[in-house]
Amino acid sequence: MEEFFDNELANRFEEMIENNEELYFDTEDMEEIIIYYLELGDISYAETAVNFALKLHPNSFEIKTKKLEVLLELEQYTEAKHLINELKAYAIEDTDFLVCCAKYYSNLGNPRRSIEYCERALALKEEENFLHNFIADEFINLEDPFNALKHYKAALKHDPMDDYALENVMQCYSQMNRGEEAIDFLNGYLDEFAFSESAWFEYGQYFFNRKNYEEAIKGFDYLLAINPTSVGVYANKAACYEAMKKWEKAVEVYEEMLEHEFTKAYTFYRIGLCHRENNQPIQALHAFQKSLREDPQFYLAMMEQSFIYEEMGGKREALHFAKEAVALNENNLDFQKRLAFLYIDSGKFEESLVSLKNLVEAEPNRFYNWYAYVEVLMLIGEYEDALTVLNFATKKHNRAELFYQMSNCHFQLKNEDEGRLALEKALAADPSICDDMQSKYPFIKSEVKKIKAKKK
Repeated sequence: MEEFFDNELANRFEEMIENNEELYFDTEDMEEIIIYYLELGDISYAETAVNFALKLHPNSFEIKTKKLEVLLELEQYTEAKHLINELKAYAIEDTDFLVCCAKYYSNLGNPRRSIEYCERALALKEEENFLHNFIADEFINLEDPFNALKHYKAALKHDPMDDYALENVMQCYSQMNRGEEAIDFLNGYLDEFAFSESAWFEYGQYFFNRKNYEEAIKGFDYLLAINPTSVGVYANKAACYEAMKKWEKAVEVYEEMLEHEFTKAYTFYRIGLCHRENNQPIQALHAFQKSLREDPQFYLAMMEQSFIYEEMGGKREALHFAKEAVALNENNLDFQKRLAFLYIDSGKFEESLVSLKNLVEAEPNRFYNWYAYVEVLMLIGEYEDALTVLNFATKKHNRAELFYQMSNCHFQLKNEDEGRLALEKALAADPSICDDMQSKYPFIKSEVKKIKAKKK
């Protein structure tokens, strides 16, 4: 890897650019330099190298083909089309050129034309693994997993260690709902390549997706025997135990995982969740605390501590950690709802208003957001503000509860006529909840009697 990043030719080219010099590079050297930048993803330098190469070798077909690759990366399709037409007459038997044509049509959303060029290239017997994968990808774009499968398998024949092709073979079987064929294929592959990490991972995933967790664990264990430092596999194995509700086993796997990873906050968080599910709140709390020591801004662990403290009767601590979690992730509506609840439960009604306001703005179509917001405003005597909110709420929701609230606000503000009008709307919308509303809002009791008497 270090050798790739330390390319001697590229270093010479960059020094030339920095020193504003003009050195000579032959065609092959310039090709290598351009390929280096393309593989590195540095399209700006690739373009610079192409332009310089064409000054040195203006008639080089190879350099012009590299220019075509750069134009495709830059999405300059008009210029790319002109260059394709220029090169087509004497480049139709060149694999690199045909691949560029295939990429051109693929990028323009024409998979069938792209496949045609790939098939021409296949006839040249070069880059066959790459080309079969390319064709398969285009069949996926055509929503044709059957033909895609054939080409991913062909790619695997040319390179049995091609993890990309192997993964996509399994994806195609999944899309076609051919589970039995998929596992038969995978078992056959593993008979031949027993030390393939990708194949054992696919084996584990196959059985995990089918909720056969014991068999999935076997696959992950084989993989860990091959590569005991594969952190993600520990996580998958632990997830199997979690799915089986074997919380202590899951914790054991996560603890093994901790020995091999650098960033441990999420793993401690998962350990905490397992302890919590296993009714071990103290152990869970310790795990979440370790998670926060690893990452002091890990809001998921903060909110979990809030839940545990609440369960243990520590309202003050529960509120503290909920506030911290919301401060770090204000857009999480579940967090906002929890914070509002904890404020209300602690009798801190005014503090809850920020979260409630955020909720009605983020989810205006949820009736109970408005209802709760108005309830709290009335609790603290802000009837004018409550009416302002209700005017918006009733435009979204024609619910009797809102009109009962509105009538209560008006009566509290001595606006008897508006109060009666709102109460009449509430009774017309849903008289069945009138008794509940009267117990909540005593001011409307006498008016309800008057309206009912009037109707008689």
